[in-house]
Amino acid sequence: MSRKYFGTDGIRGTVGQAPITPDFVLRLAHAVGRVLKKVETRPTVLIGKDTRISGYMLESALESGFNSAGVDVVLLGPLPTPGVAYLTRAQRASLGVVISASHNPFADNGIKFFSANGTKLPDAWERDVEAALDEAPVWADSASLGRTRRLEDAAGRYIEFCKSTFANDLTLKGVKIVVDGAHGAAYQVAPKVFHELGAEVISIGCAPDGLNINHEVGATHPQALVAAVKAHGADYGIALDGDADRLQLVDAQGRLFNGDEILYLMVKERLSRGGAAVSKRNGEAVPGVVGTLMTNMAIELALKAKGVELVRAKVGDRYVLEELEQRGWLLGGEGSGHLLALDKHTTGDGLVSALQVLQACMRSRLTLAELLADVTLFPQILINVRLQPGQDWKASPNLADATKAVEVELGETGRVLIRASGTEPLVRVMVEARDADQARACAQRIADTLLA
Repeated sequence: MSRKYFGTDGIRGTVGQAPITPDFVLRLAHAVGRVLKKVETRPTVLIGKDTRISGYMLESALESGFNSAGVDVVLLGPLPTPGVAYLTRAQRASLGVVISASHNPFADNGIKFFSANGTKLPDAWERDVEAALDEAPVWADSASLGRTRRLEDAAGRYIEFCKSTFANDLTLKGVKIVVDGAHGAAYQVAPKVFHELGAEVISIGCAPDGLNINHEVGATHPQALVAAVKAHGADYGIALDGDADRLQLVDAQGRLFNGDEILYLMVKERLSRGGAAVSKRNGEAVPGVVGTLMTNMAIELALKAKGVELVRAKVGDRYVLEELEQRGWLLGGEGSGHLLALDKHTTGDGLVSALQVLQACMRSRLTLAELLADVTLFPQILINVRLQPGQDWKASPNLADATKAVEVELGETGRVLIRASGTEPLVRVMVEARDADQARACAQRIADTLLA
């Protein structure tokens, strides 16, 4: 059964348009509450949010919906998505709820859920919730209504958790860091995490007004971070997105490092401490890492040279996590900056990932560029081809022939990825090769077969 409301990361849309309306969100919380009560008499849910102005409205709707089903609510206030995941587990709550649309502009918002273990919930659970949405509500009587309270110092508890993932024998004293919070959920906690570990911190993107989240700052607009690092003569720049689960890094020269490079650096640092620090299965080292279909081929080849297998999952940190759990591995991520270190946290966490990188730099006494000197990303050329109505691109023999010819030409020095857009009538043609001109020419040859 396909899902009607849930996408790859919860429910998301434009505020004021279905399904991101207060009446639907109230019904959603009531339905979730009924699903929870099938296995627990008195469930408790935690609710955190980012800094969008619509968060107040949706928080109230969720609170009412849960209370009306006899579910207790604990409000966390503005907190990064991974912070909600952590506190859900630490507080032994039944469920964690995040009000956020991540890197989207302020006019959007969304609802996503975490299990009692701080992990994303399976498709089957989401289908149960959608089935409950189709049923008539069963309002709790007055004596059975849920209660609501606020968790004091939720931010402080999460700050201490983040700091605990950084080696006790290391410090950030003498290091100047620019922290860009994207005017989002980490605007308070992110600067404090690095400051309390000893760094001199310059904050940008840490003045939310409800309307400016992700606006020309943060991981999706790293130019602001690059400029600030250069202006302040900082050693590092750290950019998060609106809910702080993705990361981009800048070094003292203003060079930007993406998620693929950060993942490789994390693996390399773990390998220096033994293979079991990369992945574990039944206590044995299994050297493997999970990327996605878009992970740069240079990373795959560099890992292979170190005896580490790269497995590609579908695009989306949810699918990376599924592969990691299935294989018993620890490290994975996306070029966008969603990174997973499952021995540190149950979900992607921009702050924890940044601390893992800084730990590698402090321990080795090397810069980011020096640590990544042995890998140079291949150019990736992406061409979007708009389809004609009814065009069956998968059945095109010309496309198949052109693709095969390009793959033969590139051999082991490049690759081709052709996939449909999930939101538009587009086919995305991506070619990766050591030489940018060759990649561009090959991508255009393949795209031309779709336009013919």
